[in-house]
Amino acid sequence: MRFGKMASIACCLVWALAAGSVMAQDAPPGQPKSGKTKTLEAGAKLLQSKAPLRGFDIYLDGFHAMKEHPDMQMEAHHYCRQVNEDFAQCVLFDGNSASANMNGIEYIISERLFNSLQQDERKFWHPHNGEILSGQLVAPGIPDAAEHALMKTKMNSYGKTWQVWNTGHQGMGADKLPLGEPLLAWSFSRDGEAMPGLAEARDKRMDLNTAQKRRQRADLLPLAKPQSGVDDLKGKFNRPTLDIPGVVDQKAAGGTK
Repeated sequence: MRFGKMASIACCLVWALAAGSVMAQDAPPGQPKSGKTKTLEAGAKLLQSKAPLRGFDIYLDGFHAMKEHPDMQMEAHHYCRQVNEDFAQCVLFDGNSASANMNGIEYIISERLFNSLQQDERKFWHPHNGEILSGQLVAPGIPDAAEHALMKTKMNSYGKTWQVWNTGHQGMGADKLPLGEPLLAWSFSRDGEAMPGLAEARDKRMDLNTAQKRRQRADLLPLAKPQSGVDDLKGKFNRPTLDIPGVVDQKAAGGTK
């Protein structure tokens, strides 16, 4: 898995600007910043290092469902840093504007690292092939060829995602503050698992075409291997679902989970 190539494709977070600004769902309660706070921020900007934030220059947009509450679904804006060939770490937001709320984290690992995990750890890691081959996972604002190369590096990878704040999704209410326990998020591995209109609304707002991206990624199908977790949400939706070619659960394929 050539995860490191993602960094060479990514240039900077202006990708989000090129794709159009997506506003945050809501702002947390609190008093406006005081003059003193603004002064302290200005001083910190000049004097303090922000080294841990450097390198978060890969912008991905996709969708998550909560594993234990699969009808709780949301769009996730990922800002990622490629640590090495096999490991990336992402901060999740509910938009890509300056007012976006940080509402989760995701770690991305290669198939090789996933295979090194203990069996009881693997239940936390969702598969990515369905997101890629369906066209749902996108890298807004970069040329199609660069995005295709990026998605190729992510084939057969896995993500571990914790949603820490419900900031609003699919017409459902938002919590004003991060409340309760973190929720484990999961990926969609079948057509119809995502709520109707979820991808369509994203595509219209960001001038994207999920169906076209799916067709453009057909050549990635031979790279797809059976993955753990593909069937974890199977049968949990009160609507018809269809298999995505190439997206197969390891157990159904005769392998181990």
